[in-house]
Amino acid sequence: MTDVTPTISIDARGISCPGPLTNLIKAYRKAKNGDVIEVLATDPGFKSDVKAWVERTGNELISLTEEGGVIRALIKVTAR
Repeated sequence: MTDVTPTISIDARGISCPGPLTNLIKAYRKAKNGDVIEVLATDPGFKSDVKAWVERTGNELISLTEEGGVIRALIKVTAR
């Protein structure tokens, strides 16, 4: 587990893709440089979606873990 305190938390558990990614994008639009966005999701497709989004946007994927069917992504906003 990464010891980073999120600035913004999104609970997208139970939402199918592209819902979790859409919620991440909405939060990103409001975020400032240096903010850390946490996304909790249960859709397995979110893992590949968030990796691709981070690469495409130039932000930093701090961690991507899965425990008990819950995917937790921590993204640091660096592309502002």
